[in-house]
Amino acid sequence: MNYESIYKRERIVLIVVIIIFISIAVKIFYVEFIDYKKINKLANDLWSRNLPITSDRGSILDRNGKVLAGNVTTTSLYIIPKQVKDKEYTAKKLSEILNVSYGEIYKHVSKNSSIEKVHPEGRRLDDKVSKKIDKLKLDGVYLLKESKRYYPYKNTLSHVLGYVGIDNQGLSGLESVYNNYLTGTSGAIKYISDGKGNKLNLSEKYNEPYNGLNLVLTIDLDLQLAIENELDIAMSKYNPDNALIVAMNPQTGEVLGMGSRPSFDSNNYQKYDIETINRNLPIWKTYEPGSTFKIITYAASIEENVVNIFDDTFYDTGKIKVANATLHCWKHEGHGLQTYLEVIQNSCNPGFVTLGQKLGKERLMKYIKKFGFGEKTGIDLNGEENGILFKEEKMGEVELATTAFGQGISVTPIQQVKAVSAAINGGNLYTPYIVKGIEEPFSHEFIYEKKKNLERKVISKETSSLLRYALETVVAYGTGHNAYLEEYRIGGKTGTAQKVKNGVYMDGNYILSFIGFMPADDPKIVLYVAIDHPHNTVQYGGTVAAPIAKNIFKSATKILGIKKSKDALPKEYSWLDEKYVLVPDVLNLNVKEAKKLLKSFKVNYVGTGDRVINQMPHANTMTKEYGDIVLYLN
Repeated sequence: MNYESIYKRERIVLIVVIIIFISIAVKIFYVEFIDYKKINKLANDLWSRNLPITSDRGSILDRNGKVLAGNVTTTSLYIIPKQVKDKEYTAKKLSEILNVSYGEIYKHVSKNSSIEKVHPEGRRLDDKVSKKIDKLKLDGVYLLKESKRYYPYKNTLSHVLGYVGIDNQGLSGLESVYNNYLTGTSGAIKYISDGKGNKLNLSEKYNEPYNGLNLVLTIDLDLQLAIENELDIAMSKYNPDNALIVAMNPQTGEVLGMGSRPSFDSNNYQKYDIETINRNLPIWKTYEPGSTFKIITYAASIEENVVNIFDDTFYDTGKIKVANATLHCWKHEGHGLQTYLEVIQNSCNPGFVTLGQKLGKERLMKYIKKFGFGEKTGIDLNGEENGILFKEEKMGEVELATTAFGQGISVTPIQQVKAVSAAINGGNLYTPYIVKGIEEPFSHEFIYEKKKNLERKVISKETSSLLRYALETVVAYGTGHNAYLEEYRIGGKTGTAQKVKNGVYMDGNYILSFIGFMPADDPKIVLYVAIDHPHNTVQYGGTVAAPIAKNIFKSATKILGIKKSKDALPKEYSWLDEKYVLVPDVLNLNVKEAKKLLKSFKVNYVGTGDRVINQMPHANTMTKEYGDIVLYLN
């Protein structure tokens, strides 16, 4: 017997056994301490099941906490196929209730998956359908609560708010821009199942959903509703191609209201064409501004000391020749001799041509760019356009002349609001913004709050003050008189811009606009109104847009707490205007004395006797001249 050979074999076996034991020990160590998480996850995936609980999307609120976009609770259908005992019966019953094909539902109940979301047929079911399904008590069929976006004011602010898809993802407007903040974190009910998918009687684990953060806007809902109402009236009255209104706080850049037509119901955006739902006209639409742009030329002229608006004069014949072109005033026969204060009151194109010539193209273009034209305003909304300006090197005499009165260039409404705000607030150009901050939904504490952003100083405080006065006279004495509100200080400028198609001005097709502010001595609101191609009316901004602005200003006095002023300029009335006068105090006078004081009114009596014990309207309020006065007698 060869003992040496046996010894060698034993040694080899021992070494192999040791190696095997070491390998096993290493593997156990690796599984227990290194690969534990991966294996544990695979095990959990094999045995655990999750029933999802969706979180609520953060609300969108106005500046006063009123809900503009909230949530409602709905029910959605989920199926765990391995728990469905009778697949044919379950598919048949669900297809009947949901009014979809048997085959479609059978695919869901037969699918080799841990859980099936019945999409889209089983999403956001109404209460009646949910109750029918629940009553059947079908194995493997679950009805889970799901949050659905809801816009209580429907079309109101729709282009700004935007809309969300079926899975609550933001697709447009603020819903899209701030989607990451608004979207919450979904939770789930976790349970353990056997290999066949049957639920085991082990403890369930509840993972709580976390709602999204709230978005607080600079919008004032009450003012927004006034804007929406005026837009609806304008559409009904004039049947224009479109219409838009923007309101902003000129001291901060906060957008107080923004609306346009056509609009859409954010709850049912699928029913509208893509152009309607995706074009936010106040920031997207570009066009020649017309005479509202004269404010910029006027501000530049005052700042550069090229004109004394009180002393310098211009004689308007109704037209002016520039190079080989003849440019006309809206008043065919002209305005005759005017001061430059009257030039802006009368919105005289030839007068503004001379201001452009006095400035020259370099200085005029410098101010146009300083005021922010030709670039996006930076407002926190998607879809903003730049507008188009003449290139300075290609700007001839005619281009200089037309630019001075707002023709030949292209701007957006929000650019005009931003620029005019700077012109009348003391010369400060602020970035417009519409989100005031982001807040925690339960404590309502801001985790982020936006502050006003001063981009640059564009004109002096003195120039701005003089410009405000000039624009106040436009409303009291000039083309903006239809925006005049008794006892309130309002400044503004009208615009009548002929539209261009394929490089040619369209006959009888205008965008009629008005941009104004109040109070004129300390502006709290800048308001821009533009009506695109209204029908069956005189085509002037002062005729169509200014009265709309007046109505919104009237609402703003209460909403923004703007008080009456004893310093308001008295309006110069034409025979077409309705004149408002102060109602005398006739309390305790006899009827004969009262009638003498009320000779400018139509007097009506309630009761009998010879002494006045009450009157409507009350004394010292403004009412229409020759309007009704009711006297209550003793």
